[in-house]
Amino acid sequence: MKEFARRFYKSKQWQDTRRSYLSSVHGLCERCEKKGLIVPAKLVHHKQYLRATNIGDINITLDWRNLEALCQDCHAWEHHGRFGPTVEGLKFDTMGNIVEK
Repeated sequence: MKEFARRFYKSKQWQDTRRSYLSSVHGLCERCEKKGLIVPAKLVHHKQYLRATNIGDINITLDWRNLEALCQDCHAWEHHGRFGPTVEGLKFDTMGNIVEK
């Protein structure tokens, strides 16, 4: 987590929002579910990324319309997959798994 967001992610407001949101989607990864897969969500992702300039805007930080429950693989794909491999000779597949090129 980025330093500017540390306090927010530890706040009771975020913890309560995160818990409620995960419960509302039955604790499942929303992207995997769209593919017909049942995978537990580990993270609540902000669709509009948090930045130092918007961390104080509750319409971005706490609004459920900006949230998405994701498994670890889908979250990694979101933040790293579309930017290329993490190691030479590797890539992310469509499921967010690291595979050889």
